[in-house]
Amino acid sequence: MTDEEMVSAAVQAARLAPETGDIPIGAVVFGPDGAELARACNAREALGDPTAHAEVLALRQAAAVFGDSWRLTGCTLAVTVEPCTMCAGALVLARVSRVVFGAWEPRTGAVGSLWDVVRDRRLNHRPEVVGGVLEERCAALMKDFFAEL
Repeated sequence: MTDEEMVSAAVQAARLAPETGDIPIGAVVFGPDGAELARACNAREALGDPTAHAEVLALRQAAAVFGDSWRLTGCTLAVTVEPCTMCAGALVLARVSRVVFGAWEPRTGAVGSLWDVVRDRRLNHRPEVVGGVLEERCAALMKDFFAEL
């Protein structure tokens, strides 16, 4: 599966978030063989949970189906927007091997924009990062959502 196809799947997940008043961010976890393990959209409003970011929800679901361990070694997390510090920390702790994302987030991004949590040499795991995949399409989701508010 290509990076574009993975981020496209995350875009599909993101489109569900506004139904509950959540910001349209979607995340999908793919196994080492490219099979989809889990997908989620932001659900902070829907669940009343400040940690219910798309990435965290998708990581939880993927860990439940991936095997007998919480380690997502060999897996790829695709997300529509550059992860924040919480999500970047979570994907490092989950041992995700690759992160592929769409739009850069210069105000809160922690995968290269404002911070670079995932490549911090003090951490014991550093996933590969590919940013800017379908960037305009992913950014449009956010722009359209906030324009409607």
